[in-house]
Amino acid sequence: MQRYFIPAEQFLEDHVIVTGEDARHIAKVMRGRSGDKIIVSDGVSREALAALDTIEQDHVKATIIEPLEMTSEPYVQITIAQSLPKGDKMETVMQKCTEIGATGFVPFLSERTVVQYDAKKEGKRLERWRKIVKEAAEQSHRNRIPEVSAPLTWKELLASFAGYDLICYCYEKEQGRQLRDVIQPFAGHWASTDKPRVLVVVGPEGGFTEAESLEAEQAGAQSTGLGRRILRAETAGMVALACILYETGEMGGV
Repeated sequence: MQRYFIPAEQFLEDHVIVTGEDARHIAKVMRGRSGDKIIVSDGVSREALAALDTIEQDHVKATIIEPLEMTSEPYVQITIAQSLPKGDKMETVMQKCTEIGATGFVPFLSERTVVQYDAKKEGKRLERWRKIVKEAAEQSHRNRIPEVSAPLTWKELLASFAGYDLICYCYEKEQGRQLRDVIQPFAGHWASTDKPRVLVVVGPEGGFTEAESLEAEQAGAQSTGLGRRILRAETAGMVALACILYETGEMGGV
């Protein structure tokens, strides 16, 4: 069943209003008819099954049939900090990690970042990233849309570490400590009510410099390997995210 996120002010007591691109999607793509059912969410605290009532190209009204429980979000809140990769790889990271269960994304620039970042295009880039994340959240039946931050500098990223309970720094030169070694001591103490915040830091195609690795550890990150194989920059975050969710019981682990 198709799911749509709408602003809280359009989620009323007995009906919801869908506007803009989502309304056009219902009218033109889904060819919605009166009585067809959709799921709507305000992305915060309300979700409901609703039946289409009036359908116009830019405005759809649907009557609420019943409220739904919001149960698809992981209790561990995992943010992916990804050094900007080449091409459209960042879009792939955001789309797939949203499907898997990431809570947010923090793009950043590091010493070996290949992309020539143009701050003048930041607005359009952020708009596209957030659209991709929203659509992925709808497709995967998430209850909330992951947050997407504007790109940070390396120093800004380090300064943000204080806001997390655990920072996993994916480093291809780490031979001893693996992700499971880092997660298990914490996972055993976390409860679903704690909502622990985890940051997974992934470098660019050329990896991190030794100086960056040292700075990350000094700022509180734990260096971790992801197995004996070298993963692409756009793959590492997905693997780490899935492994953490498994180790914390979100994918049948523990």
